[in-house]
Amino acid sequence: MINTAFLSVSYAYTVIFLLAVVGILGVSASGPIMAATAAPALTIALWRNALGAFALGAPAFIRNPKQFNSLSREELKFTVIAATALALHFACFVTAVKLTSVAAATALVCLQAAWIAMYQWIRGTRPSRPVLLGLGTALLGVVVITGFDMGVSTQALVGDILAVLGGALAAIYTLAGAKARKSLSTTLYSSVCFTLCSVILLALCLIFRQPLVNIPPEAWWGILGVTVASQLFGHTIFNFLLATISPLVVSMMILVEIPGAALLAGIFLHQSLPSGTYIGLALILAGLAVVIVRQGRSGIKR
Repeated sequence: MINTAFLSVSYAYTVIFLLAVVGILGVSASGPIMAATAAPALTIALWRNALGAFALGAPAFIRNPKQFNSLSREELKFTVIAATALALHFACFVTAVKLTSVAAATALVCLQAAWIAMYQWIRGTRPSRPVLLGLGTALLGVVVITGFDMGVSTQALVGDILAVLGGALAAIYTLAGAKARKSLSTTLYSSVCFTLCSVILLALCLIFRQPLVNIPPEAWWGILGVTVASQLFGHTIFNFLLATISPLVVSMMILVEIPGAALLAGIFLHQSLPSGTYIGLALILAGLAVVIVRQGRSGIKR
């Protein structure tokens, strides 16, 4: 007889794996699409969140409008923190992919896993020596990439700095989201988070006088594409996985976005990188992979 418990666990892992693959493909397309979209960074960030919030929130509201009034103070607190971090993350990352290469911006923003590991260290979970080695290797990769981009242009260096900051904000978004997702459904959390994020981005657009609708018609196709690929499939799937997998492991899954985004940018945007940049990308990927292997063993929640 086949053990039914084994089958159910195997099924759960298979579903998680397939969802992770779809989510990774979605976020991998994010950088290249936004870099190619002829619209300001804040405008792109605003509309991808607003459209995502509507696509998720409207059906949920029609089915059960009362659920949006049932958030506890704790759930609302962590959702607001996540939304604020997400809005600032998008402001930094979308700007970064327009200033530096998609590959460099993606690799640097994926350092969110390193930031989460450091946060856990500060909270008292001392990392093992291999984890420290992995973090050091990843940070060396950052130095290599920013060093080469410094020689390319000041604009590329500013993009690198914004991407690193975007990674730190993504870590806050992931950690806060994991807290909120303990009791909130994926749809409710994502729709509320994306809505609050849109409000913050709207305020930033108004403050910095960015156009809201006065953009080239073809730019709307790029915004629609990144909304479907990254916002609905990418971010929403990872929000779902946060209820099952630790924030660190979810962040490490996104590492596959680095080569995926670099490949897509090379094919569709014809972006070529200095040979040394590839060394930095490899160091970040290798270093963060060590972190997931060592700290992700207890990632699946029992």
